[in-house]
Amino acid sequence: MGKQFPIYKGLQKPLMYKGFQGKFIGWGIASLVMGLVLGGLIGSLTNMVFGGFLTIGTIAGGLYVTSLQQKKGLHSKTRNLGVFLPPTDLKQIHHAKAEKDTV
Repeated sequence: MGKQFPIYKGLQKPLMYKGFQGKFIGWGIASLVMGLVLGGLIGSLTNMVFGGFLTIGTIAGGLYVTSLQQKKGLHSKTRNLGVFLPPTDLKQIHHAKAEKDTV
């Protein structure tokens, strides 16, 4: 008959790591790297304790902002509140179209 292989059923699920999914994994890694580089640079130029606090603050702040952005959704969407009514004056539209045809 032939060999039977198990089929992986999770292909359509988004990539997820430590609660972050999709593009937000990259945002989390970027905040970690940015915190380490910025803290190391400031620590070497000024004070090591201040650089350590800056590292911890930058990493925590970056991960917090990333988690807030993730709650909004994977794609950036404008969320308008209210009711929007399109103009419904069909006489003006028909009149403008008739003028355009005659010209």
